[in-house]
Amino acid sequence: MVNKNYINIYNNLIKFSRNKSIFSSFTKNDTFSDRLLIFLFHFGFFLKEYKKTVSKELLQNVFDYILKELEISIREIGYGDASINKKMKIYVNSLYSIIEKIDNWENLKSSEKNIIFESFFNIDGDLSKLIKYFDKYRFFLQKNSFNSFLNGVINHEI
Repeated sequence: MVNKNYINIYNNLIKFSRNKSIFSSFTKNDTFSDRLLIFLFHFGFFLKEYKKTVSKELLQNVFDYILKELEISIREIGYGDASINKKMKIYVNSLYSIIEKIDNWENLKSSEKNIIFESFFNIDGDLSKLIKYFDKYRFFLQKNSFNSFLNGVINHEI
């Protein structure tokens, strides 16, 4: 059974992902693909932080719920069933890759963090604003409880 409050987690992650200052730091385009990758980074950091304090079963339920919501969003864009399965496989693989690459985030040098973002966004150059943003986001997650995300009580200013 899916907890109705998981929608609060999803909506909070969406609100963080819609931060226009994030996109201005690395692209002039605000595409669905870039927005989804930013969402997946937010979700990856969310999972990384709360795996320390939340049960695996609860996080798995949240994970399943979020992926179902992503699938619904892709359907709403108008992709067909065959395309949806292909896209979801790509996005799930991207999420697993993000989770793997950020696992040791706090110990990475800025240049290593830059390489992570370059690998997902195919951008050469200084991504220091994006790195600073996700460093702040990680600290934000550390200061806020899982329950605050679950209950919808989040200040989205980082």
